[in-house]
Amino acid sequence: MQKKMPFTRLIFILIALALVGVIIWYMLRPHPIEVELATISRGTVESIIVNTRAGTIKACRRANLSPTLGGKITQLWVKEGERVTQGQTLLELWNADLVAQHELSQRQLVMSQERSREACIIANNAHRESTRTQQLVYKGFVSSQFAEDADANARAKQASCDAATSDIKRAQAQIHVAQAGLERTILKAPFAGVIARITGEVGEYTTPSPPGVPTPPAIDLIDDTCLYVSAPMDEVDASKIKVGQQARITLDAMSGKIFNGKVRRIAPYVTEIEKQARTVDIEVNFNQPPTQTLLVGYSADVEAIIEQRDNILRIPTQAIRQDDKVFILSSDNKLEERQLEVGLANWNFTEIVSGLNEGDQVLLSFDQDEIEVGIHVQQKNKQP
Repeated sequence: MQKKMPFTRLIFILIALALVGVIIWYMLRPHPIEVELATISRGTVESIIVNTRAGTIKACRRANLSPTLGGKITQLWVKEGERVTQGQTLLELWNADLVAQHELSQRQLVMSQERSREACIIANNAHRESTRTQQLVYKGFVSSQFAEDADANARAKQASCDAATSDIKRAQAQIHVAQAGLERTILKAPFAGVIARITGEVGEYTTPSPPGVPTPPAIDLIDDTCLYVSAPMDEVDASKIKVGQQARITLDAMSGKIFNGKVRRIAPYVTEIEKQARTVDIEVNFNQPPTQTLLVGYSADVEAIIEQRDNILRIPTQAIRQDDKVFILSSDNKLEERQLEVGLANWNFTEIVSGLNEGDQVLLSFDQDEIEVGIHVQQKNKQP
């Protein structure tokens, strides 16, 4: 006859089986997926327009200088990288003939002045003689014919004086002509700046660029005390940009630094470049001159701020899915889908008009295949 299992032993077996089941369930249960979440808060949202291609730092004044006349360089007074003042002589061409002509004109002026002084002294003396003769006629000491001859002589001498004075003016004009010709062989700085490049050496021949023939300038002069950014904007967005709007400037050469600026000019035409979108160039001034040394030609990016709203409910733009939907974390740590109504937006943040409240947590990343409505998740990296 088979013995029955003791009741207590049966209880222990059932408890053991239950524990094994719990352990198996615990080991096989689905684990919450770690995800990145963002908390909805208030802040600033801007509507911005960014340049389509890299912009460029440019100088407010930059001149490609060449002498008015062609000739051989005899003096080169500056070097590349040197700073110069306004009116400083940069180079000179061979001008010995013009220097001689200028000296000759000066000597002719001196001679004309001496002749004028002589002629005018004689004219004054003749005038006094004519006056005395006229007095003698009244007293009857000389004939009226003699007085007329003296008066005619005085007027002739005065004409010689006037002619000599006019000759002085002619000599002065001749000096101005010689001086102008001489100045055409001397290249001076039209403004203060830095010498960017020099094309040519002493003894070489330089010439101004004739129409239609691009010739390298003798000297490239840059005024680097006034800089701005020129950037191309898509023609679709150009109508939204206005002169005076605030902007932000970033430079590849100065990573992490942001400079505030203001739109100063919008090109009145569209630039068409083959195989590229049509763009409108804008110019942006720096609000404050950068303390760092900026080089003309640096690449730069511009964000034109079209509209800005402060202290509004916002969401990271990357959290918004297609059709303005988001995944929101429910109270039981499950994902729910929520439809949003949005307003202003940029690459970083989007304005929430309705659909979320301050403090809600939304899913940031969608790169996991397991992401779907209703799954359990846990926060991997809390972000503000």
